[in-house]
Amino acid sequence: MKTGQEKSEIRKLAEWIHDMSWEKMPGKVQEAAGLRVLDLVGAGLGAVKDPLMEAVIASYGSRYGRGPASVWGRSEKFPVEIAAKVNAMLAHTLELDDVHPASKTHGSASIIPAAWALAESLHSSGEEFLTAVICGYEVTARIGMALGVTAHRKKGWHATATCGIFGCAAAGAKLLGLETEQIIWALGMAGTQSGGLWAFLGDGASCKALHPGHCAACGLDAAFLAEAGMTGPEHILDAEDGGLLAAMSDDYDLSKAGAGLGEVWEILNMDVKPYPCCRSIHCIIDGVLKIRDKMMEKGLSAEELREMRVYTYQVGFKQCAVSEGCLNPRSPLDAKFSSPYGAAAALLFGKVTRQEYEPSVIEDPRVKALIRKISVEPDEELSGQYPAHWGCRILTEFADGTRFSEAIQDPSGSFQNPLSLKQLEDKAESLIGAAFPGREKEIADQLWNIAEWEQMPKLGR
Repeated sequence: MKTGQEKSEIRKLAEWIHDMSWEKMPGKVQEAAGLRVLDLVGAGLGAVKDPLMEAVIASYGSRYGRGPASVWGRSEKFPVEIAAKVNAMLAHTLELDDVHPASKTHGSASIIPAAWALAESLHSSGEEFLTAVICGYEVTARIGMALGVTAHRKKGWHATATCGIFGCAAAGAKLLGLETEQIIWALGMAGTQSGGLWAFLGDGASCKALHPGHCAACGLDAAFLAEAGMTGPEHILDAEDGGLLAAMSDDYDLSKAGAGLGEVWEILNMDVKPYPCCRSIHCIIDGVLKIRDKMMEKGLSAEELREMRVYTYQVGFKQCAVSEGCLNPRSPLDAKFSSPYGAAAALLFGKVTRQEYEPSVIEDPRVKALIRKISVEPDEELSGQYPAHWGCRILTEFADGTRFSEAIQDPSGSFQNPLSLKQLEDKAESLIGAAFPGREKEIADQLWNIAEWEQMPKLGR
């Protein structure tokens, strides 16, 4: 940086990452990091027996062999980047990873696996690992906010992918102990690899989990290359020719990328998912479950529904109520991105769990009949409140003329409407059981107390 020049946003981030330490972080931030790890690793362990992921792991095993970093809940050990990639895909498979609403990013799905794999290979302490994770969260969230959530999404970009790679590079750079200039290079190289599009949704393709996987592997690689001396562009965000923000958004704000570091902690503003589907559907499920309680009190059944009209914000409408897969879901992926399906399942079964996304339930004639009675529309007021609030309004009418309505401003699990610690622990333990049956509480306690570990624990078999 030339004397007299204003610091770039990337340099602000790099200096903050370099200077940050566990001791400098508020206690509530340290505690939040532990909860994020418990929630995310639980989501990853819950997917270890997913057939697609089993095939992916077998494929990588035949090509890469053994390495120093473990696959969560399994016996395989891979090179650091590959282990990080696999664990990130596991973490995103069940659609139960947390989300930062102000940036629309599932940063944890890539940051925590990337930091874990590298920390395991370096024999880092729990505090060193969590410090890197927090750096990754703060960077990912700020890049996402700078891009402008709605404008970035409307151009077809998947923010979890485009922004998460910066967080993985930040976490990797912190664990490697890079100097400020090297961190700048790592972030610049992360940006030039940034990508990930929503095209999978229209086709019902199964590659969405690849996005955080790519972030984890390539973000770490950017840190390794910076350590080796390869340079990356400091002005990756705002270069006149090829700057990321202008390339990916029509309504960006560069100043948000480095704003509030050390004062505002975005890791405290995370939403936790209670339902295994797109976060934009959660407010609808919450509202329908409340309507169902009223319906049951009146002695009415779901089959007696005449009409349900759902109003939501524009991004949620575009993402979960427009494509053929949203309107007529045929697969679990379709259903997880279908607002009509989530509403129908909530009204019919009174719960929305992994069981409600089984193929046999998706094909249930009662569900299909209800979906045909549900319409979803964008609402200008709700769109104006987004992304500060991911809300909806629901109007229903039953065959006897009874009408119910509900309005949800912030869905359950949001930082404005948080789950209890008991709910978080129950969620994690229910998922951990897929990989470690009978050891759910033991593993959950291990994850919850990771800051106390002198060396990162192994989570493989």
